[in-house]
Amino acid sequence: MRIDIDKRGIVYKRVLGLKEGLGVKRGEYLRMLKPGRHSVPPWQQVELHDVFDPFRPKRDLSLYLHDRELVDELHVVAVKDHEIVARFSDGLYKELLPPGKYAFWKGPKRQEFETIDLSRPEIDPSFGKALFLRPEVQRFLYAFTVEAHEKGLLFFDREFRKLLDPGDYFFWKGTTAVSVLKADMRRLQLDMSGQEIMTKDKIMLRVNFVCQYRVVDPVTALKTIKNYEEQLYILMQLALREYIGAYTLDEILERKEGISAHVVAAIKDKAAEMGLELLSAGVKDVILPGDVKDIINQVLIAEKKAQANVIMRREETASTRSLLNTAKIMDENKTLYRLKELEYIERISEKISSITLSSGGQIIEQLRQAFQATAAEKVKKD
Repeated sequence: MRIDIDKRGIVYKRVLGLKEGLGVKRGEYLRMLKPGRHSVPPWQQVELHDVFDPFRPKRDLSLYLHDRELVDELHVVAVKDHEIVARFSDGLYKELLPPGKYAFWKGPKRQEFETIDLSRPEIDPSFGKALFLRPEVQRFLYAFTVEAHEKGLLFFDREFRKLLDPGDYFFWKGTTAVSVLKADMRRLQLDMSGQEIMTKDKIMLRVNFVCQYRVVDPVTALKTIKNYEEQLYILMQLALREYIGAYTLDEILERKEGISAHVVAAIKDKAAEMGLELLSAGVKDVILPGDVKDIINQVLIAEKKAQANVIMRREETASTRSLLNTAKIMDENKTLYRLKELEYIERISEKISSITLSSGGQIIEQLRQAFQATAAEKVKKD
């Protein structure tokens, strides 16, 4: 049997001769046939391979590697258990090779191989990030994103390595466990709702409190403190109980603004030790028990009524004094008195169709005397 192998075309063929032995299940490799015309005995089998493709024989690769001539035509790549190999053909990425043994033809295309040690998680900068988007590469990667308002702490096997700025980070997934803890560097708010605290005079209050803070040292906050937000909450709770328990209800209601100042002063230094900066704090609500609330409402109503009575008394006194002053002025000035008489007569005449005066104006005089007596009596009462 003659076989022609074309070496002029774009596609080259490598030919491997296999001998089928009588009663032998697997053939035995004999030799490699280069491009050209070859005579092959009919009891031998020929296997053709395209030199542009990886060399993947039908049988185990190790059966072929004892042939020095064949090995010289191949790139043989052995990938260890803790490694992967990136293959590039003519400078272009082709594939990632997991642990195992591989062979690729030399010649028509330049083959390059980059060995990656998975026991070292950090990726060489020369490895293009565009390759990280390929699905076959992603299964070998840890991927982390640190947002613009965050800082990240990088850990290898639970051991802190470095602080990460905002950005995307990739690490090889191998024998080393990689993890990233992230801290929000923005202004944060911690709410404490429905805290039941007893005052000095044994009255149970419910207090809603709010605190604003930010992380200034993410390494301390994340590495040395377990759940810094919970720790800050406990500090704030203890400071509130300390302050409210030292005063009576009336004192607390009078000094409500002092609660936040006390809490800030009490926990500011301790927060700094946790890598936190306390920005502000304040009381949102102080909720009284129902019976105490009713009592306070009754007191407030009584106080408002008393204030209203005082105001009314003052107004009455001022009005009476004004009337008395008017009477005195009219008594001293007869002309003004007569003008006032005419004013009253005019007002009365607007409502009455007719009026008759007798006794030479004595009626007006009697009205004036009665008016003066009434004004004087009101002044004495006030």
